[in-house]
Amino acid sequence: MDEQIRIILIIIVSVSIFGLLVFVFVKNYIRNKINHLVKKENNKKLK
Repeated sequence: MDEQIRIILIIIVSVSIFGLLVFVFVKNYIRNKINHLVKKENNKKLK
């Protein structure tokens, strides 16, 4: 029984860490994309 609980906890922690990493990468990608689009839009307005 203890072995099963240990394996389940390892799986949960691993999936949580992986999910957190994916979330951070996607958040940074979207932030960079939005900043790029805003700069592009501002350049159009200035011209």
